[in-house]
Amino acid sequence: MAPAIAVGGGDMPVFEGRITVYVVACVIIAAFGGLMFGYDIGISGGVTAMDDFLERFFPRVYEKKKHAHEDNYCKYDNQFLQLFTSCLYLAALIASFVASRVCSKQGRRPTMQIASFFFLVGVVLTSAAFHISMLILGRLALGVGVGFANQAVPLFLSELAPAKIRGALNISFQLFITIGIFIANMVNYAMSNVHPYGWRLSLAIAGVPALFLCVGSMSICETPTSLIERGRLEEGRVVLQRIRGVANVDNEFDSIVHACEMANQVTKPFSKLMKRSSRPPLVIAILLQVFQQFTGINAIMFYAPVLFQTVGFGSEASLLSAVITGLVNVFSTLVSVYAVDKAGRRALLLEAVVQMFITQSIIGIILAIWLKPTGSLNKVEAIIVVVLVCVFVMGFAWSWGPLGWLIPSETFPLETRTAGFAFAVSTNMLFTFLVAQAFLSMLCNMKAGIFFFFAAWIVVMGLFAMFLLPETKGVPVDAVTERVWKQHWFWKRFMDEEEVKPAAKAPSGIHPHLT
Repeated sequence: MAPAIAVGGGDMPVFEGRITVYVVACVIIAAFGGLMFGYDIGISGGVTAMDDFLERFFPRVYEKKKHAHEDNYCKYDNQFLQLFTSCLYLAALIASFVASRVCSKQGRRPTMQIASFFFLVGVVLTSAAFHISMLILGRLALGVGVGFANQAVPLFLSELAPAKIRGALNISFQLFITIGIFIANMVNYAMSNVHPYGWRLSLAIAGVPALFLCVGSMSICETPTSLIERGRLEEGRVVLQRIRGVANVDNEFDSIVHACEMANQVTKPFSKLMKRSSRPPLVIAILLQVFQQFTGINAIMFYAPVLFQTVGFGSEASLLSAVITGLVNVFSTLVSVYAVDKAGRRALLLEAVVQMFITQSIIGIILAIWLKPTGSLNKVEAIIVVVLVCVFVMGFAWSWGPLGWLIPSETFPLETRTAGFAFAVSTNMLFTFLVAQAFLSMLCNMKAGIFFFFAAWIVVMGLFAMFLLPETKGVPVDAVTERVWKQHWFWKRFMDEEEVKPAAKAPSGIHPHLT
């Protein structure tokens, strides 16, 4: 029998429940939205390193790559090649705001189904592309799918999970992103010698997780919060009993009803989000997304094969090195699944800052000293760079990667949760776009200095985590305002009593509307 969980503290009611098989199944199915995203991150860099793909769509880059005398740092610098990777994130940015409204009005599950549909359309267009315009159109459709999935899945996971293990279950989204990256790296490695259509197969396989999410989402439940928010109270109670595995869910049900009543009083959530009392979670959510991208992780994961070719690996060896990096990413994320609800969010973030700063700095020093515009690193130096990249990925994978999605999904009150998370998703997509669009040009112009650029940002985010980021371990999502923001040394000054007073304390009994 699954262990019972009781969550409460102080004057907060106790929420009873068990870890049920059904919840685990729902989590796995929903997390395939993360696998879709991760596969795309991993496949983009591999495909853009394949000669058949470059020769068909980017012949200038292909010719530039073949010239041995070209600058190591600049041979992939092409705005259209970068646009192939980055345009997806512009579409996702815009789609996330539409997805926010769909999430609120129709529910988390339909939003995931829409995500899988658009992703499948994008897969068909990109894998069958015969012209660059068709390729870019397919990437835009993939972006809409990513925007909808990244909006719905983390919210779904946070609202479904018991508070005591919310961190671990929510991180399954990031875990599946890393699994998607690893699978993509394996596919790239296998398809690199399949001529001339290896790149088409690599892009087509992205449809597998999207199809699984599309079909699987038909068998999972909607979250109780979403059902109750839309007036389906009794259905919400039944679902809550099912996912908690106990009959007595009165306290948690009543808390959700109370939060929904407060939320329903807010007719313009985006306007509410601009008020002073909404500033703490909004600032935290936006900065986490900015900092997540300025660790430099996506630059490395997008372009890992390209990066490893730059330091001297051949095409096949560079893809194999990217596979190793992807494997490290998966296993390191499992560390976060285990530790996040034990060590807490802040401890993981602060430890990783030290680890990532050291590795980025050493990589920059090695490249600055030994990698000249022509020539390459020797075998030992190149292997050291791969090892350092792996250590960097370890730190990111158990901290800023998963927690960048977890913390924003658990810190907004219900009335601004989907709107606030839309800002988080759109910020992530915006800065992912900027990094993806600019990285190869920055590598060309800054050379090894780009790693010192990211290292400097890591120092800034370390100070942010130390002084401004509160701990949310074990706090029910609908009690965060009272138990986190109003207790924090800095953010409590933004908690105006007249704005938060109605939601300050959840009722302890059964709501009169439900008797």
